[in-house]
Amino acid sequence: MRRTTGRLMTLILALILPLSLAVGTVAEVVDRIVAVVNNEIITMSELEQKAKSFMMQAGLTAKSKDAPALKRQVLDALIDQKLARSEAKKRGIEPDPKEVDKALEQFKKRNNLPDDAALNQALAQANLTLAEVRQQISDQLAQERLFHAAVGAKGTASDAEVRRFYDEHVKDGGNQVHLRALRILYPPGATQAQKDELQKKAETILQEAQQGTPFKDLAPKFGVPEMDMGFLSQSDMDPKLVEYVQRLKVGGIFPVQTPEGFQLLQLVERRAGLPPSFEEAAPEIRRTLTQKDQERRFSEWLKTLREHAAIKIML
Repeated sequence: MRRTTGRLMTLILALILPLSLAVGTVAEVVDRIVAVVNNEIITMSELEQKAKSFMMQAGLTAKSKDAPALKRQVLDALIDQKLARSEAKKRGIEPDPKEVDKALEQFKKRNNLPDDAALNQALAQANLTLAEVRQQISDQLAQERLFHAAVGAKGTASDAEVRRFYDEHVKDGGNQVHLRALRILYPPGATQAQKDELQKKAETILQEAQQGTPFKDLAPKFGVPEMDMGFLSQSDMDPKLVEYVQRLKVGGIFPVQTPEGFQLLQLVERRAGLPPSFEEAAPEIRRTLTQKDQERRFSEWLKTLREHAAIKIML
C-alpha cells in the first residue's frame, strides 16, 4: 500500500494550500469583493484563480452545470481559511523561520528540485514567487498547530475499524490499470496568456473526447503527443488519481493539471493483482482513518467559528 509522507493536512489545506507546484491562473475579470469575513475580504479574482484550477481537475468548464456549485464550495473553503488564519494569529501560533526553511527543503525534495536554481525556474513556470511559497508553508504549519489545539490529542482507529476498512477497500489494492495520456505542455518560458490558451485547448480536446471522438484520433487532430503509460499498480498511484480511475469505465477520460501543463488520461484496461496483506496495510489504514476522524472534528469546530463570525457573501 502506498505510504504517505509529510505533515498532517486538514481539509482546508488540501483544498486551498496544497504544497505543490500546481499552476496558478490569473482570472481576467474586473475585480470585486465576493465575501467579507470579519475584517478581511475575498475578491472575485482570488476566487476565480482557485476555482479555475479545480474545475479543470474535475473535468469541468465555466459553462458546465456543476461549475457554480464547485465555485461556491471553493468560496466556502476560502472563508474557512480566513477564519482559521485569524484564529491562529489570535492564539499566537506563528512558525519559526527555521521551521519554514526545513519545510521548504522537504518541498524541494517532493518536487524533485535539486537546488535553488531549479526551484526558482519551477516557480517562475508556475507563476509563483518564493515569498508566496514560503507564506503557504508558514500558513500550513500554523494551521496544523491550530488543528491540534482545536481538536486536541489525536485518537486512533480501533482494530475492528482497520479490519473493516481493509476488507471493504484494500483487498483490490493490488489491481492494475493501463493508462494512455495526451500531453498538452507549456513551452519554455510560457507567458500567462499562453498557459491560458493551452488550458482552453485542453478543455476543447476533453469536450471532443466526451462527445465521442476516439482517443487515438485526438492526438493527430490537435497536434499533441500521445504516451502509453502501460500498466500501473493502484497501490503505487496517488490516492486522488486512484479515486478518478475507480469511477471510470474502460475507455473513460479525465484531465490532470501538472506544473508542465495538462494531461488527458484514458483508462484502457483493468487487471487484477495481489493486494497487500492485512499486516502490511494496517499501519497506513490506521493513519488514514485517524486523519479522517480528525478532519471531521476540525470541520465541526470550524462551524463554531462561523457561528461567531461576521460573514457577508456577495457572490
